[in-house]
Amino acid sequence: MVLEVALIDVLPGHEDEFAVAYAKGHPVLAGTPGCRSVRMTRGVESPSRFVLLVEWDSVEAHEQNFRAAERFQQWRALIGPYFANPPHVEHFVDVPA
Repeated sequence: MVLEVALIDVLPGHEDEFAVAYAKGHPVLAGTPGCRSVRMTRGVESPSRFVLLVEWDSVEAHEQNFRAAERFQQWRALIGPYFANPPHVEHFVDVPA
């Protein structure tokens, strides 16, 4: 399992619109083959900052099944207009306890 973490800064004053767009786009992302879960969080101290957490079967599932597919274009068309700047995206794996 790979965790995608995307730090998203939204244009101030457009946070509620972004949240509505995310709700519309959630099924597009969550329905991608290889996607295990999707969660969006919002900053308490920085309410224009959101963090998207997506669990994927692998980095390849994210890149091939979503980023290289039409799904990504649909997703980005919904939420992209609210970005203050491009999201910072990285992949992480669990560290054994």
